[in-house]
Amino acid sequence: MQLRNRKCANLATIEEQIKSLEEEISKTKYNKATQGHIGRLKAKIAALKEKKEKAIAHSKKSGGSAGFEVKKSGDASVSLVGFPSVGKSSLISQLTGADSEAGEFAFTTLTCIPGVLDHRGAKIQILDLPGLIKGASEGKGRGREILNVIRGSDMVLYVVDPFQDSHFDILDKELWMSGMRLNQEKPQVYITRTERGGIVVRSTVEQTNLTEEEIQGIIRSFGIVSATVTLRTNVTDDHIVDTLAENRIYNRAVVVVNKIDLATDEDLAKTRAMLPEGWPVLEVSAKTGEGVEEMKDFIFDNLHFMSIYLKPQGQDADMIEPLIVKDTSTVRDVCVKLHRDFVRKFRYARVKGPSAKFDWQRVGLDHQLGDGDVLTVILRKS
Repeated sequence: MQLRNRKCANLATIEEQIKSLEEEISKTKYNKATQGHIGRLKAKIAALKEKKEKAIAHSKKSGGSAGFEVKKSGDASVSLVGFPSVGKSSLISQLTGADSEAGEFAFTTLTCIPGVLDHRGAKIQILDLPGLIKGASEGKGRGREILNVIRGSDMVLYVVDPFQDSHFDILDKELWMSGMRLNQEKPQVYITRTERGGIVVRSTVEQTNLTEEEIQGIIRSFGIVSATVTLRTNVTDDHIVDTLAENRIYNRAVVVVNKIDLATDEDLAKTRAMLPEGWPVLEVSAKTGEGVEEMKDFIFDNLHFMSIYLKPQGQDADMIEPLIVKDTSTVRDVCVKLHRDFVRKFRYARVKGPSAKFDWQRVGLDHQLGDGDVLTVILRKS
């Protein structure tokens, strides 16, 4: 009991320190002159949050409450993210035919309900999650468990209601606070700890946002006193802090505006104006089905699948029904998808197509495949 009380006290102290630093940031006007100072505060918060997560994980191992996990299946997974009662359950029913228990009141989806969208030869797992609420990243409403599932998916679909003004901003902030960087490229920042020599900054481009001293100060605030820093982009304080945290997820996201059957042109125009510029926006009605087929195509196209044609040894290739895989797939990924023993029994593979230097090139498990490749996998007999 004393140990548990001590752990709770330590967590409370960390939370108080985080809150104090966040308050200082909120009181500081962000501009070029203050960017370095704010970056140092953010680095301290990142270090404290890392410490907090380790303490929480240790507490769960010591008998804390169990969360829920979702076993990934199919060719990719997509998370529907939204407030309670925006129509996620009805939408997943339109997409997949899954019968998610939903009612006319908030918090009706209490567990993660997966469905499968079978579209253009791909099986896409669609996850209907409990509605996120403000404070989810701090654990409110099972927020951490829900966010962990979202972090593991291949695409995020924000589902918003055109009659609720602030929903998107609140949702996006919660995902940002959980370490998700949606529709962003991972910054080309590389920080390697060294045993001595201080913090050495090397840049291949001109740095106009932060000085070398400010960059060094942010890194020291995270608790690193000696490192080599390589910059291949014009960095901001967030770029440095995100790299230090090492737990950021860079993923695709799209906004789905539901209930367009009830919305006026004015409602939709107001909603569009509140969404981030350049983000894809789909307008649908889960009730009538309007826009759902276009949504299926969009999901498929933006998950970046490719077709691989399989040729069993000594037989003709199946050029009618290709294997649908992610466009980052290697021979190993295909083997895992085909059968659990294929990697263990693998001898070599032969490839004909875009990824091969010549027809029927002999390749290994780590060979990166291309769209339209024809693949033969040769296995050991025992």
